[in-house]
Amino acid sequence: MPDHPSSVKFSDAKPHRSLFERLTALISPEPENRAELLDILHDAHERNLIDADALSMIEGVFQVSDLAARDIMIPRSQMDVIDLSKSIEDWMPLVLQTAHSRFPAVDGDRDKVIGILLAKDLLRYYAEESFEVRDMLRPAVFIPESKRLNILLRDFRANRNHIAMVVDEYGGVAGLITIEDVLEQIVGDIEDEYDFDEAEDNILALKDGMYGPRWRIKALTEIGQFNDAVGSAFSDADVDTIGGLVANHLGRVPHKGETVEIEQLRFEILRADARQIHMLLVEKLPQTEEVIE
Repeated sequence: MPDHPSSVKFSDAKPHRSLFERLTALISPEPENRAELLDILHDAHERNLIDADALSMIEGVFQVSDLAARDIMIPRSQMDVIDLSKSIEDWMPLVLQTAHSRFPAVDGDRDKVIGILLAKDLLRYYAEESFEVRDMLRPAVFIPESKRLNILLRDFRANRNHIAMVVDEYGGVAGLITIEDVLEQIVGDIEDEYDFDEAEDNILALKDGMYGPRWRIKALTEIGQFNDAVGSAFSDADVDTIGGLVANHLGRVPHKGETVEIEQLRFEILRADARQIHMLLVEKLPQTEEVIE
């Protein structure tokens, strides 16, 4: 005998929602886009449901999917490399001074990256009479400037790789990027015993952008130092740091990914939490000519 039309199998029935749950869904619908979701998260932080560090990391996850390798790479001119066309005695002081764990190995030219040397492999140089650096090299990984950081992080994890060479559209080396650089976009600066905090490290010149010269700048950089490096003339009467200048201009702490233009400079917030800005991308805009009537 067929089932009665009104009968429904228990396994197919939808979970019953109370009248209160349905009214709540109408009043507070689910977020339809990323901006609405971030607004909800910021509201949760204001109500002390999540702390500032958790909010910052969630924002960092979103930011990683929007950034490409070119945005955070160490530019070619700033790379620490070892040149195998020279003797080991010539570049060993650089290895000891910088204390990196990995070095791109080139053969006379920064475009000729032939592998990656792990600093720990150099221990054999002191332990063995015969030592050939080229035999110690690991394969170098090359990626385009446009590669998204979320995809790059997945590749780093899958291949257990820690460093990649970034190449431009012509195949030339544009810079390098490490897994630490990507993770710092999520969790903030990862400092170890070899990190330095000298003033000159606060400002890093990058490859020119769409409009002009670009710099990656720590938000705690003093305004005077910023003015000297960028050629600006901001006053330090009200605030001391460039991060404070941007926050003061907006009247609030900006979110990651926000941009603001101040006196022919474009500031993009690379890292920030609910309390302060940590890192900025600054690009000089072309001068606008005043119209004289």
